[in-house]
Formats: sequence, C-alpha cells, structure tokens
Amino acid sequence: MDPAPRSPNGFLSSLAADDFELIRQHLRTADLVQEHVLVEFGDTLKRAYLPHKGVISLVVKLARGENVQVALVGRDSIFGSFSAIGDATALNSAVVLVPGVSSSIGIDRLRAAAAQSATLRAMLMRHGMAIYAQIQQTAGCNASHTVESRLARCLLHTRDLSGSDKIVLTQESMAQMIGARRNSVSLVANTLQQANFIRYSRGHIEITDLEGLSNTSCECYATVKAQYERLLGPRCLS
Repeated sequence: MDPAPRSPNGFLSSLAADDFELIRQHLRTADLVQEHVLVEFGDTLKRAYLPHKGVISLVVKLARGENVQVALVGRDSIFGSFSAIGDATALNSAVVLVPGVSSSIGIDRLRAAAAQSATLRAMLMRHGMAIYAQIQQTAGCNASHTVESRLARCLLHTRDLSGSDKIVLTQESMAQMIGARRNSVSLVANTLQQANFIRYSRGHIEITDLEGLSNTSCECYATVKAQYERLLGPRCLS
C-alpha cells in the first residue's frame, strides 16, 4: 500500500514537521467499509485510524444485547490515541458508521514514535481527551434529553465529520446513536421530517434545514464542539 497523504486528516495536518516525519513512512491508506468492525471490546487494538472521509462509531455493548454509541471519530481526529500512549486493550467496539478512506498506522509504530517526542505524546493526549469529553457529554445527553434532540445532535455531528448533508444510516446505527430501540427510530426520524428539518427514506437522510435541526438539538452538540476547539483549536470541517 502507498503511504497516505498528510493533509486530509486534522490530527496529521496539525503535527509539527518533525513529529509528522516520525510516522510518515508508517502511514498507509485503508478503506473504511460501512459496518466493518475495526475492533471489538476487550480485543487488542493493533492499528490507529485517522479518517480523511468517513466516520467511526465507538459503541458500548451491554449484557442484554443493546449497543449504544458513545462517540464519533472523523476527519478531525484519530481513533487509537490512548492505545498509543497506554493500554491497547479496547474499552469499546469501533464500527465504521459512514464509509470513506483513512490513514492507518500500527499502534506499536505510533507508540514508538510517541516515545521519541513529547509534543507528539501531548497531541495524542489532547485528542484522547477530546473524545473522552464527547463520551461524557453523550452519557449525560442520553440520560436527560429527548430522543428528538439526541437524534438532531447526532445527525449534526455526523454531518460535520462526513462533510455532507446526505447520510446513509441503518436503523440499527440510528438506534445506537440515540440510545433507543430500533422500533422507535422511524418515529423519531419522521418527527424531524414532518418539521421539514430532514428528508428520510429507508435509511437515506438528507438535512434540509440546518438551522432548524440545530435549534432542535440539545446544548450537547455545541458543548462538544466547544471542547474540541478548546483542546485542539478550530476544527477544519468546512
């Protein structure tokens, strides 16, 4: 596989030249195939992923079979940051939510590079903290906010990370997003469609009123965005 380009991913583009050089020759391109499982809970994460396009969903699997999404990783960040500076055992499953392309690097290679550079270690920590902040906010959101506002938040976040107003999501993925059962997904999506915020048909979603969807979302969308900007600087998601 050819070395992956630097610029499409926010983590890579933010690295100092010397830090990027430590990992450049080990970067490879990898397709992100929708619904492909990158790692299961409890397994050892062997590679980190830095999406150019596409979105990775971090999912917690509960004993009764429910799956709940706790965070999203897209073109502004990296999946595997904490594994590179700590324990590589996966604390959650990671599944491709939106297909695309990613840079990828072996965790061992990334860990070795981080051992050589305090600034690279600091960058990995900041990205890990940003995802941790997202996980905390998601936990509070799922416990306190309406399913409509939760779905609006998740659609806005997915739009930011995928760079498109058109998203294809399975009912199962949408149920995981909002921490609800699959049979409630259509009802919730239809509520947003009746308000003319989205068009929804058989998993195909188009955001048609960004302002309206933003107003429907709870404060968690803006809170997570502010945390990312505080930790990582303005997010280049145009």
